[in-house]
Amino acid sequence: MKVDFGAVDHVDRQDRPVHETYDSRLKLVELYDKAGFSIFHVTEHHFTPLGLAPSPLIFYAAASRITRNIRFAPLVLIATLYNPLRLAAEICMLDHLTHGRFEIGTGRGVSSVELGFYNVAEAEAPAIYGEAMEVLMAALTKDVVNFHGKYFNFANVPIEMRPLQQPHPPLWYATNTPDSAARAARQNMNLVTLLPSKDARGVLSSYKDAWNAAHAGSGKKMPRAGVTRHVYVGETDQQARERGMFGAKTFYESLVYLWKKSGTKHLAVEEVMRASEATLYTGTPATVRAKIQEDLEESGANYFVPRFAYGNLTHEESVRSLELFTKEVMPHFQK
Repeated sequence: MKVDFGAVDHVDRQDRPVHETYDSRLKLVELYDKAGFSIFHVTEHHFTPLGLAPSPLIFYAAASRITRNIRFAPLVLIATLYNPLRLAAEICMLDHLTHGRFEIGTGRGVSSVELGFYNVAEAEAPAIYGEAMEVLMAALTKDVVNFHGKYFNFANVPIEMRPLQQPHPPLWYATNTPDSAARAARQNMNLVTLLPSKDARGVLSSYKDAWNAAHAGSGKKMPRAGVTRHVYVGETDQQARERGMFGAKTFYESLVYLWKKSGTKHLAVEEVMRASEATLYTGTPATVRAKIQEDLEESGANYFVPRFAYGNLTHEESVRSLELFTKEVMPHFQK
């Protein structure tokens, strides 16, 4: 089974200086590029140790200078929190800086706590996002922007900066629901879901059905429709399991950090880890290879997005896991 590979990173806080985490992650991006990963995804989070890249575009600007082929697609830019004209201008800058290697992933924001710090009510986020996206796409594709909505109001704005990729860079969306997947498919967006393979199948099936209904016969190639997983490849199953769980524990402590701090009802770290074990793939190359094969067959994904750096895994551990993956796992799926 031939499948495309990307890589994803929250750039979450570690027990080391932040600049060391940045240096480590950028070195990993260089390795992803050399190993033939297609796309590097960065998430956006605010006021939480879950994300040290609150501006994915800045991180990508740095990564663009040390890579040659890998493309960049945030999962996602929280369009709800941006002035859409400013976001369009920065997307255009990055598309040119990367020589056309940037792709646009947006969302309304999944954390009501993070949105609340910016005085955005969760109930209003979908409407704000909808308006922001309408302005964004106009600014990327038109010479003048006129928009009069509830949240944004622009009149006769001249657009001087256009993206290198015409009419605009490819689009991405992340979701765990079939309805949202279908909407993304109709807009010809690429898609990634966090769900375990059994649940992901419904989301990806909805995506494929909607895409075929909207685009079959158009000559377009179906976009990527994938799943993302935490991965740790080691010398033995036991060693890989221990280190993967070690990294995941700190990652999920960061995940629940704002829930706990804000007093929001939440699961304990141990409960979150148990619920997420189905998306943590650890083991020898043969073990991980078999898990991915089963995942792809059950979910129906055509794109697989591992995460190699998370929690307090050392840089050397992430590099070794990546090396084993690229040498002994990836080739099986590229025949």
